[in-house]
Amino acid sequence: MRRFLTGFALAGVAALATAASPALPTHRAPADARVYIISPADGATVGRDVTVRFGLSGMGVAPAGVEKKDTGHHHLLIDVATLPSAGQPIPNDEHHKHFGGGQTETVLHLAPGAHTLQLELGDANHVPFDPPVVSRRITIHVK
Repeated sequence: MRRFLTGFALAGVAALATAASPALPTHRAPADARVYIISPADGATVGRDVTVRFGLSGMGVAPAGVEKKDTGHHHLLIDVATLPSAGQPIPNDEHHKHFGGGQTETVLHLAPGAHTLQLELGDANHVPFDPPVVSRRITIHVK
């Protein structure tokens, strides 16, 4: 009986964990979709306040929450080595900046040193597309 109750309790915990973070539907990206960093250039030396401009082709920009085919919004990954998990919303923290208003540029305030920047397009729910629409990762040097 004890073994049954323990197994039942573990199954319940697993079910709750799954229900707490279910995978959201993943939207397909057009084959020609491309996101890129317009500026700064890879290897640039910049001041502590740096304007980052985002580019997108093959898709359109729409604010978070707006479901429209072949649109999404930008997420800027700062000093992130691994892309966010597929099927899950992109985190919103100091390393994952959301631009859910449809913004196509931002000013970052960075500490001196080397930093990497990469863009990832998310759907209306901040979930990465399939396949992921990501820029190449660039490195900038802050004075």
